[in-house]
Amino acid sequence: MPGTELGVCDSHDHLFLRSPRLPGQELDEVGAAEEQLRGFAGHGGQSLVQWTPYGMGRRSGALAELARRTGVRIVAATGLHQAVHCAEKPPADLVALFVEELTRRMRGGACDQVPRAGLVKVAGDFHGLGPHARRTMAAAAEAHHETGAPIAVHLELGTGAAEVLALLCGEREVAPSRVLLGHLGRCPDLRMQREVAESGAWLVFDGPSRAHHATDWRLFDSLADLAERGLGDRILLGGDTVTATARAETGVPYVTRVLRPRVARELGEEFARRVFVDNPARAFAVPWKG
Repeated sequence: MPGTELGVCDSHDHLFLRSPRLPGQELDEVGAAEEQLRGFAGHGGQSLVQWTPYGMGRRSGALAELARRTGVRIVAATGLHQAVHCAEKPPADLVALFVEELTRRMRGGACDQVPRAGLVKVAGDFHGLGPHARRTMAAAAEAHHETGAPIAVHLELGTGAAEVLALLCGEREVAPSRVLLGHLGRCPDLRMQREVAESGAWLVFDGPSRAHHATDWRLFDSLADLAERGLGDRILLGGDTVTATARAETGVPYVTRVLRPRVARELGEEFARRVFVDNPARAFAVPWKG
């Protein structure tokens, strides 16, 4: 699918998710996911990128039907999170898994109901990269080189961006424009954010409605700073709804119901179009090799 077809995009969210670290907070009901998508679309949302990777209950068999019923385009992920979040043991050959899911179909569900993935999701560690993170990122880089798919990275509490870019873009020769760094707002270091933007990587600000994240109130400081420095073309925004509690309180519709109008009001409609439409069209457009 060409990136230009995405329209107004939630660049990081979850319709389905299950983690041993979040007992009782699973997102696993198809009906609830459909309701979320309809609320998102009702306020102008047209596409959603689900970052839920392999082994975390992503319900790959339900995604195509949900997209058909709601009219919202869904971009799904392969990849692997931190080991503590994996509910299933991954196969030994991660490159083969990632490439298969990017070029054929994701595992899980009946063959005729499962789409292929559109990106690889991996994760760093707090202020560094341990053996698991290095292994999964190396595999993601190989899968990227075989397919052209972008790599989305969970930064633990927004830290470790320099280490991630050094590994993926330095050692593994992935173009910075193919790397999406999530949770930048959880470490409101404006200098670090500028450096990431200047590198050419994507800054993904997500989880904007989470009251338990003390840094959320700094989101608009970061957006305004990057915009003033001419770096607004490196920004993506998403909801990152990961728990049943968050879904009940705000959920996916928050992105189009509250966040997008506020961005337009405070930073201008042109800036809002850039981060919700133009930037996702470039970030998720892939000249598929496989």
